[in-house]
Amino acid sequence: MSRYAALLNSPALALVLASGLGLGGACGGDTSQRSAAAPAPAVKTAASAAADAGQEQRRATPPSAAAVVADSGAPPTRAPAAARVVAIGDVHGDLEATRTVLRLAGAIDDTDAWIGGELVVVQTGDQLDRGDGEREILDLLQKIRDEAKKTGGAVYILNGNHELMNAAGDLRYVTAGGMLDFTDVPGVDINDPRGQSVAPQMRGRFLSFMPGSVYGRRFAERNVIQVVGDTVFVHGGVLPEHVRYGIERINAETQAWLRGEGPPPESVVADDQSPVWTRRYSDNPGPGDCAVLGEALAAIPAKRMVVGHTVHTEGISSACDDKVWLIDVGMASYYGGHPEALEIVGDQVRVLRPE
Repeated sequence: MSRYAALLNSPALALVLASGLGLGGACGGDTSQRSAAAPAPAVKTAASAAADAGQEQRRATPPSAAAVVADSGAPPTRAPAAARVVAIGDVHGDLEATRTVLRLAGAIDDTDAWIGGELVVVQTGDQLDRGDGEREILDLLQKIRDEAKKTGGAVYILNGNHELMNAAGDLRYVTAGGMLDFTDVPGVDINDPRGQSVAPQMRGRFLSFMPGSVYGRRFAERNVIQVVGDTVFVHGGVLPEHVRYGIERINAETQAWLRGEGPPPESVVADDQSPVWTRRYSDNPGPGDCAVLGEALAAIPAKRMVVGHTVHTEGISSACDDKVWLIDVGMASYYGGHPEALEIVGDQVRVLRPE
């Protein structure tokens, strides 16, 4: 049995879901926590209850990567270079931190309107969990994404491990407010039989984020890996095996699952070394890790990688001779950090901090 299948059948999450308890650990907890405290009867329920005959046929013959990309509404995996790019790390349900860092970037004004012009903003995932402001954060990012397009700018919102955990039914890190905030999502039927296996107070959240539902479809309009010019952005990290598999393919298969048109890509959702879970470059990388990073960058190709996922409350830093930048500063109130962003202008990279 694969580790993902084991997660699907674990009784541990059933207890967590029934009690409404959350577990500790940075950015979804370490891998030992995920193995022991398992996500998932919720995943199994969502997958099995939603699988009518038509869906099963699509899963048996998944669309090609090219077809999926053309159909997804997501941006291309590779975007051209921009005059100014600002990267923002994990915000974990903290609306005020999100607003503060977007203003620091020059992206929005005091009314939350886009003022960035041709600025490109990349948010590297983990908007969800640990805080109560998630729905407003998701709506704000969606709004400025649309506004930026009108001025020649762009907002690339990536899926991190917490977005994919919620889509998979793993609600361990959701706050009580985060449960309540999704009880009345337009287009979600709280009486949908696919949600009957979870506690009533969690049903709206579960149904809102499941693949093919409102927020599942919204997440399907995002990438896991985004290249802008000579920089690659990802929540956890891109390893050489990801490049060999195909970063476009990783994006496409994840998007198909989020639309409810394919199985969950285990290598992305559950694998410890997936692009949304690996900490190889962000947790004190050594010479061997830096060599692996160099191989991945050469294969993409890109000059540098920007990652979140691993909290560094001391601030944004770099490793491997500036080939990887670590931008999760724990800015959410849960971690007590402070907003920072990374600015890339040509070959110049600098950290933006509030004055």
